[in-house]
Amino acid sequence: MSEKWFNVGKIVNTHGIRGELRVISKTDFPDERYEKGNKLYIFQDGKEPVEVVVQSRRQHKNFDLLTFEGYHSINEVEPFKGAIIKVPESQLTDLEDGEYYFHEIIGCSVLDEEQQEIGVIKEILTPGANDVWVVQRKGKKDVLIPYIESVVKEINIEEKTIIITPMEGLIEE
Repeated sequence: MSEKWFNVGKIVNTHGIRGELRVISKTDFPDERYEKGNKLYIFQDGKEPVEVVVQSRRQHKNFDLLTFEGYHSINEVEPFKGAIIKVPESQLTDLEDGEYYFHEIIGCSVLDEEQQEIGVIKEILTPGANDVWVVQRKGKKDVLIPYIESVVKEINIEEKTIIITPMEGLIEE
């Protein structure tokens, strides 16, 4: 059976001349993913994935700056520009109860307690204290749902449904 791959970031540019790469992260757990010694896989159009091992990570503005073992100059990493960094499903760690990967939440139907469909989660924003789910509705404006206990009542990943109790004023018609 072929392994499923999950996108953890995109290499957007080089940084400096010592092989550092500027990455826009798409992972829910950057500290875990980019830990020194972790294996990542670089996918480029039409090429076999390249296995790399994280040597260092630091944050700079909205980017993660990564270096990989054995890649010490800008010339060695230049070809990676535009590539996608992925990890195999086997590298995903089991989460605690009540923790979910973004790919499990995106695409779920959001219902209120009367089972009325509100919409489908199309994106997750991470502005700070709690995640915010962007719910796309048919013919109406998107709704932003905060991922907090008082609003999100039940998450069923198998059935891709989420039940919420909308706070007053949360959903405008």
